[in-house]
Amino acid sequence: MPVSVVVGAQWGDEGKGKVTDFLAENADVVARYQGGNNAGHTVIANGVEHKLKLLPSGVIHDHVQNVLGNGLVVDPGAFLDELKGLRAKGLNPKIAVSDRAAVILPIHRALDGASEDAGAGIGTTRRGIGPAYTDKAARMGVRVGDLLDPAALRERLAALIPERLALLKARRGALPGHDLDALLRDPTPYVAEIAKEYAGYGEAMKPLVTDTVALLHEKLEANAEIVLEGAQGTFLDIDHGTYPFVTSSNTTSGGACTGTGIPPTVIDSVFGIVKAYTTRVGGGPFVTELSHEEGVGKHLTEVGHEFGTVTGRRRRTGWLDLVLLRRAVQVNGMTSIALTKLDVLGGLPEIKVCVAYDVNGTQTTRLPARTEDLAIAKPVYETFGGFDTLGKSAIVKASREGLGALPTEARRYVEAVEDALDVPIELVGIGPGREQTIDRRVHG
Repeated sequence: MPVSVVVGAQWGDEGKGKVTDFLAENADVVARYQGGNNAGHTVIANGVEHKLKLLPSGVIHDHVQNVLGNGLVVDPGAFLDELKGLRAKGLNPKIAVSDRAAVILPIHRALDGASEDAGAGIGTTRRGIGPAYTDKAARMGVRVGDLLDPAALRERLAALIPERLALLKARRGALPGHDLDALLRDPTPYVAEIAKEYAGYGEAMKPLVTDTVALLHEKLEANAEIVLEGAQGTFLDIDHGTYPFVTSSNTTSGGACTGTGIPPTVIDSVFGIVKAYTTRVGGGPFVTELSHEEGVGKHLTEVGHEFGTVTGRRRRTGWLDLVLLRRAVQVNGMTSIALTKLDVLGGLPEIKVCVAYDVNGTQTTRLPARTEDLAIAKPVYETFGGFDTLGKSAIVKASREGLGALPTEARRYVEAVEDALDVPIELVGIGPGREQTIDRRVHG
């Protein structure tokens, strides 16, 4: 019963969707274990680009059972729209949604936006993710299974919504299309409105909602090959990330167990996805950050098409950071690495890698816990030679023949990162397409 976890090793946007899609070709199940529709994955298969937000990256394969695990927060309307969009492209993926997954409500989106407008500075996507996870932790939230029972749903909403309306008022927020003061005086009509809307979602989702823990264990017993897919990246993890500039769930490999019900004893591999440079979206310290307006930063942004799948926001870019990556290896227990977007570095005269931080004159290879220390940390770099832009023929050749077909300096870069992290780099991405991948398990 081979079970693999795919986890981002940086701040997300490392190319997990492409790698999961690559692994899904030989998998039976792909399960998302945390996050919501704030985390976009782009998959290019057979020349067609698919921008996924909530659905697992296995949906491109007809044979794969896709699972939205209990660790997710699900916006039912967004889920149904995304599924409709895939079906319009001629895809008909097998989907199962956990009856234990938390539900995002309109009040959650309003609260998320109010926090950002008040200057929280986290840089969320305003999709309601954090407030939905807050209600889950407070044991007040609505779960997907509740959508199938209109009476229970209305009861839960009646207990939750008045309190959240008061919080929205305190944060000077607004609920589009409604008079907040009127709702505070009498929330009953609004509760009825949301109950009706979400019961409708429940009816539409009913054929897909199930006990996914039981489903996954049935697959384990049948010796199915399972891929567990995380969203975002290690340093957006609520515990291990660059707090408070993090998401509200456990993005690391440990979250794969709590977010699906699969025990750690059956996981036999953890794929860490590492972009060949570093990007992040939203606020927070970024030690190796470069200006996107000129030079290397502009090159990485434009050649790497570094714009968010969900929001279209420009990603911040910088050199590869080994201080971050060593911690990512530790907390995730990575058994192998997929290095993505190596081709984007092509054309640069030299390539830098951060090997340590200088914090107030003291060098360290450990990741500081305090945001204040990260904010003043200076990168200590090692420099590598650059290599020419990889043309179409070079990419095809390397994909067929392996790492040895790449320019010497490109090979040295891959090998240096592998040596520094002491984890084998098994996959090397040299283009956005599924086929533009060097599989070192096959070619070396």
